Amino acid sequence: MQTGGMVNVNMKLSQPQQLRSCANARLPARPAARTAAALRASSGNGVASANGASANGTGRRLVLEDPPLVSEEVSALMAEQGITDLEKSGLLYLSNDARARALAKKAAKPEKIKNEKGGHMMWSEVGELGQMIRKGDMSWEDLALDDIDIRLKWSGLFHRRKRAPGTFMMRLKAPNGELTAKQLRFLAGCIEPYGEKGCADITTRANMQLRGVTLGEADQIMQGLVEHGLSSVMSGMDNVRNMTGSPIAGIDPHEFLDVRPLNYALNDMITNFGHGNPALTNLPRKINIGLSPSRDDFPHTHINDVGLVACKDPATGEVGFNVELGGYFSIKRNATSIPGETFLAVDQVVPYCKALLEVFRDYGARIDRQKARLMWMVEDMGADKFRELVGEYMGGVTLRKGVHLKYDDVWARRDVLGVHPQKQPGFVWVGACVPAGRLFASDLRDFARVCEEYGDGTIRLTVEQDVIFPNVPEASVGAMRAEPIFQKYEIEPGNLTRGMVSCTGAQFCGVAIIETKNRAMAIVRKLEEQLDIPKKVRMHWTGCPNSCAQAQVADIGLMGGPARLDGKAVEGVRIFLGGTIGEGAALAAEFEKGIPCEESILLPMLRELLIERYGATPKAGVLAGAA
Repeated sequence: MQTGGMVNVNMKLSQPQQLRSCANARLPARPAARTAAALRASSGNGVASANGASANGTGRRLVLEDPPLVSEEVSALMAEQGITDLEKSGLLYLSNDARARALAKKAAKPEKIKNEKGGHMMWSEVGELGQMIRKGDMSWEDLALDDIDIRLKWSGLFHRRKRAPGTFMMRLKAPNGELTAKQLRFLAGCIEPYGEKGCADITTRANMQLRGVTLGEADQIMQGLVEHGLSSVMSGMDNVRNMTGSPIAGIDPHEFLDVRPLNYALNDMITNFGHGNPALTNLPRKINIGLSPSRDDFPHTHINDVGLVACKDPATGEVGFNVELGGYFSIKRNATSIPGETFLAVDQVVPYCKALLEVFRDYGARIDRQKARLMWMVEDMGADKFRELVGEYMGGVTLRKGVHLKYDDVWARRDVLGVHPQKQPGFVWVGACVPAGRLFASDLRDFARVCEEYGDGTIRLTVEQDVIFPNVPEASVGAMRAEPIFQKYEIEPGNLTRGMVSCTGAQFCGVAIIETKNRAMAIVRKLEEQLDIPKKVRMHWTGCPNSCAQAQVADIGLMGGPARLDGKAVEGVRIFLGGTIGEGAALAAEFEKGIPCEESILLPMLRELLIERYGATPKAGVLAGAA
């Protein structure tokens, strides 16, 4: 039936696998330490979290709007390309203009894959596939390449075809980086059966990735995630990545507000309380959103597509958020965010982000994949037009212009490692360094026991790949320091170790040009053995120009790239210097390229940089030119 040039497609949405909200109730092990729920309630920001409702089994869901009717133009394009099932297609919730761009002959290849079958279909199919594999009816090799290598990413499953065929990295959703002891023990049980291939990595979005997962067990792990208040849906491909905030949210004496309720509410809105949200799952590219509640800018808003920076309106004293837009790294372009010329009240944050994602979905580029990130659209429209359009999608809201901020002092970004007093009298947080973010099953269990015994039964992950234990009574710090786990993951690490960040590297990632994690730990250890380093130096190792480890924000950034040694191609790095974070953040500049990773070459070069630029001195008995 046609009405006004539109094709009325009568259908029901398929029921995705029922995943509860990632925002599980965080119950304390120690009544003396204020619970996370109580801290949220006391934050006074007026945002109701769906946390408790999801955790107690009410199974909350969003009421999704009906998909747009299909225009005659789009209907003809679909028929021409043999697309007959709109419900199955990723075109379902796109505007007709976006559908036309996705169906264009010059559309990027991922658009054509999504047109044929959207990644949202895998939310239910992964369970069916797991059952068939366990019964022996099929193996992972029987799957279509687009399903196993691309569409499963919508379920958080990343096939490691090049490095470990038949195994997957599973990316979770952990808003604000919070995990409970019970969740940690469950995750330990997930990776333990996989032996050397089974490990967990903390990511630069304060998230967790599990390695070694096989498709025959993936659906069971996903169900276990549900039962433990976690999920993995919408964590890869053209979706919103993990919501980041502050690892010390709610306990920070210097925060403007506690952003955890906002991060939980945003996660629930984006993922439909973890069930999967087909209306927001086919964006032109991925989106990173970070909420900064203090002047430290712990989530690095300047390199997020959407950065919300907490501040007080100088005119009214109201706490809200200035919007920054467009920060991102890619092979073709690296950009810091620009002013979004918008100030949001706290209760506008979730509606604003929802509308922004819908605008990006409907107006974003789908032809050139390299120009499909949010920055390109904002630059094309201009910040004022973009603000107006988002306001229209919010129901005709006139959004306020951003407020001008001027501080009389210089704010140095704080280091959260070590022992620090909370704003709650008598309590501290304890930050432990996890070099390169790599953890194993026994580590997760040790963290679970320690956070229950000394804290409130939770931990916080950081974007620097470290771990925070909140709500520790001051009187317990001595005993906590003596725990064996902190001999491995130090509370007061060296000034180079405490600043080390690393991507996955070639050990598991097929895109990486070089091995990173193991090499980074070995080189940093040797540098600290040879040098006295007077202050923290942030050294980031990233395996390729995608820069998952954010080499451009580091004091010293190392990025995998081509190099030659004795006339032969070898693993090499480009070196970046001078990245800054916090207020007035700036990207590092390229210093050298084509440097072989051979330790006899790279180690002396890094040593000299530390001496010349960061005040390091050779230790007694160690010559400045030692290998």
